[in-house]
Amino acid sequence: MSTSDVGREGVRGARPDREAMIGQGGHPPDGRGGRRRGRRGEKAMVPDAEFGSYYGKPILNPPVWKAADIAGYFFLGGLAGAGSVLAAGSQLTGRPAAARALKISSLAAISGSTAALIHDLGRPGRFYNMLRVMKPTSPMSMGSWLLAAYGPAAGAAAVLDVTGLFPRLGRAATAGAAVLGPGVAAYTAVLAADTAVPAWHEGYRELPFVFVGSAAVAASGMALAAAPPRETAPMRTAALCGAALELGATKLMERRLGLVAENYREGTGGRLMRAARALTVAGAAGGALLGGQSRTAAVLGGAALLAGSACTRFGVFHAGIRSAEDPKYTVVPQRERIRAREAEPA
Repeated sequence: MSTSDVGREGVRGARPDREAMIGQGGHPPDGRGGRRRGRRGEKAMVPDAEFGSYYGKPILNPPVWKAADIAGYFFLGGLAGAGSVLAAGSQLTGRPAAARALKISSLAAISGSTAALIHDLGRPGRFYNMLRVMKPTSPMSMGSWLLAAYGPAAGAAAVLDVTGLFPRLGRAATAGAAVLGPGVAAYTAVLAADTAVPAWHEGYRELPFVFVGSAAVAASGMALAAAPPRETAPMRTAALCGAALELGATKLMERRLGLVAENYREGTGGRLMRAARALTVAGAAGGALLGGQSRTAAVLGGAALLAGSACTRFGVFHAGIRSAEDPKYTVVPQRERIRAREAEPA
């Protein structure tokens, strides 16, 4: 235990060799009795900052959402919304088998998406409670109302098409689901970006385009797998366009995010995003080249597109969780924004 004291005359009782060696980087004296001298102008070495917080807890509370529920909710909602748009186009262009397959898949997907959301909420009453208020500034509130309007429309479109009852009402339901479909496919990206999770919040510009492109890829894959090849020409084109949009927006997002983009390249999120790129490219290329000629190639291409879209949604989810667990992805972007504001002219 140190017994030194500081008085008017200086330090009394100081232990030898306890002085701080300023500018020496913490190196001990050399063997010649003098201190090592660094090069002229050399600065003291400072260890890299460690980004931590009180009691070792992260700065942000990571989301407690389960991947199967929320990432599945993202994927199935996109499949449903984009599928309704393609179903309406197929019906207008005289492709009844493709239209029916997409209507049925959209109904099944939106049912699964809603079930996953309710399962994550804990009980159905919480979903109903969100419909008691309409708040335009809340993505969750508007998304709940969007699901409440889209679900019946997609259900009516599928049921009336299969049964053949009330054709006019069925066409109206198909059109209504197609109008609401893009919102269903994109609003989950807005919902994620509205949180404080760095990998989601920092990507608010590109993330909706990533989700819309991924939704188009999934719906096109479903059409290739479920509809006869002679009716899937527009879906093969949609697969190429959706893949280009998704991959391009993801690349732009990673380039703009800087440090935060590590979460889309490393860990579970990085592995899933790489798998998504490979499956999406393979499915889109295979479907475009061979999907119109071979039923087997169409099914394989469609399955690859569906798997690629699912990997994208799960990859985005895991990237967000990883970014929330490490304080540096919160602290460094904040400091960069502060420096940018200080550098701006008054």
